[in-house]
Amino acid sequence: MPLQTGWKPRLGAVLLEGDEQQRCEFTVWAPEARSVDLHLIGEPDRYVSMAHGDKGYFHAVVNGITAGQQYLYRLNGEGEYPDPAARAMPDGVHGPSAVVERDFNWSEWSGLPIDDYIIYELHIGTFSPEGTYLGAIPHLDHLVELGVTAVELMPVNQFAGTRGWSYDGVLLFAPHNTYGTPHDFKSLIDACHQRGLAVILDVVYNHFGPVGNTMHNFGPYMTDKYRTPWGAGMNFDDMYSDEVRAYFSENALYWIHEFHLDALRLDATHFMYDFSAVTFIEDLIEQVGHYCQSSGRQIYLIAESDQNLADLVMPLEQGGFGMDVQWNDDFHHALFGNVVGAESSYHEDFGTLPQMVKAYREGFVNTGNYVPSRKRKHGSSSAHVPGNRFIIFFDDHDQIGNHMPADRLIKSLSFEQYKLMLGAVLLAPYIPMLWMGDEYAETAPFEFFVDFDDDDLKQAVREGRKAAFAHLIRTDVEIPDPTSEKVFLESKLNLDLKHTGKHRVMFEFHKHMIGLRRSLPALRVPDKDRTEVIDFEHKLLIYLRRWSADANSEVAALLNLGADPCAARMPLPEGRWRTLIASADARWAETSDLSQPAAEDLLESTGEVEITLPGFSFVVYARAEER
Repeated sequence: MPLQTGWKPRLGAVLLEGDEQQRCEFTVWAPEARSVDLHLIGEPDRYVSMAHGDKGYFHAVVNGITAGQQYLYRLNGEGEYPDPAARAMPDGVHGPSAVVERDFNWSEWSGLPIDDYIIYELHIGTFSPEGTYLGAIPHLDHLVELGVTAVELMPVNQFAGTRGWSYDGVLLFAPHNTYGTPHDFKSLIDACHQRGLAVILDVVYNHFGPVGNTMHNFGPYMTDKYRTPWGAGMNFDDMYSDEVRAYFSENALYWIHEFHLDALRLDATHFMYDFSAVTFIEDLIEQVGHYCQSSGRQIYLIAESDQNLADLVMPLEQGGFGMDVQWNDDFHHALFGNVVGAESSYHEDFGTLPQMVKAYREGFVNTGNYVPSRKRKHGSSSAHVPGNRFIIFFDDHDQIGNHMPADRLIKSLSFEQYKLMLGAVLLAPYIPMLWMGDEYAETAPFEFFVDFDDDDLKQAVREGRKAAFAHLIRTDVEIPDPTSEKVFLESKLNLDLKHTGKHRVMFEFHKHMIGLRRSLPALRVPDKDRTEVIDFEHKLLIYLRRWSADANSEVAALLNLGADPCAARMPLPEGRWRTLIASADARWAETSDLSQPAAEDLLESTGEVEITLPGFSFVVYARAEER
């Protein structure tokens, strides 16, 4: 059963709980419609005239409705369309909506503190051979073994076709039909919770997809007042925007309440244009906050933003917007620019070691300075922002999928670079995120793919991708066709790789590093204030020292971001230190069979220790008395 929090859904088709007459309440917003009829599909079909209420809402309560009943809305006696708040679309975006049973036997779960999140981002369609919600469940134990604590799902709401990245959704309340049913999706979330995994869902509130979007027939959900890369902006501050905002707020709370999700990641908030005195985002934060208080659950809102706006994640009482966390692309760009180089304009602003040091110390790299690729100043200072307000990564769906071809990092980075990138992320005082398959050096690409049936639109996608990401296209390769099913199938994971050769080594290396992150208090809490970061003049070295609040746990690390061996006097505090991990150790070599134990050297420091570190490697020490 859904949680008893006082929150009730308003939109869509909602079966009335405990009702012996099997009544269902249908509500739709169509402010400019003269009439709306509910078309109940069956033998025979029925049409029910809906009552016209305040603010353009139409309403009907119908007896004898059970889960699975299919329906459409007829506007002004003419066109018929799916429900904008449909809970299921069993035949896809061009078919009717379906009534869904709300009951589900949920396991006990109240969530995890954000400090404990180690996130694993995945795409349902390519994570398992089946590409379904239920198909993902048998692989959750793999994630538990890996040591991650949270799963972030790319969007799952209904989009056109059978395959896609799902950022082209058009019906935001319906889990995508080829992935499975709403009950299947709940089963996946509950299976995660049973294993101690929190679940984050990526939601898109900045545009609708180009196929199957009938929202404009019901009301002004979009406005030409603003333009996004995908067309008209969402109507958050124009005429009729109150009810548009209510639609998106209800969608967020629907996922949280009905599906027991632990967090929502809001895609590209910088394209959610809104000049209201109180913006939609601020309003949503307040509503989710009230829900958290009434439910006793730990729920978070995560932003993806290109603005480098520190206030986005600062508390309201400190003049911020109150978002809980945001992705920090600057950390990725700085790390990539230093370890790999500025292979494209994506990274040309981030190739210096001081920028990497700044990313460790502050979060954002661009904090109001002039940025060459933007040809203007960009960002605000994040020096005051707590570490647990940033999510960092060395790979994600964008960073791989928006390169052409979208080859895995193992094909362009050396094994040592790969391990170094992971260490750089997991040692940082921020919330770490991994991209699916990277934990065992997956070799399959992760291309952008769609399944549109219109030839003109297919060609537009091909040309649009080439134009939008021309700076990321290698001239020596053929660009995969994003409309091809072959491209989609080639992007599926092969989890069996983790048992063999270098893939097994990489998987065990990930497990070991994540284990250190989770077990050592100095590393576990993402706290910038208990982090020391030092660079070395004319050397591609970074020294990190982190300690716990009670000072009983202390860890020091040295990272060599360059290809050549480098010596330095590391300012290791006085005392005895033991080696936790050295990425260049023979145990972690690409050709290792893992039979050789890792070295556990002891160091005696008088305040400085002479260290020579191989290229593209790192070493981590802890106080010898700490276990």
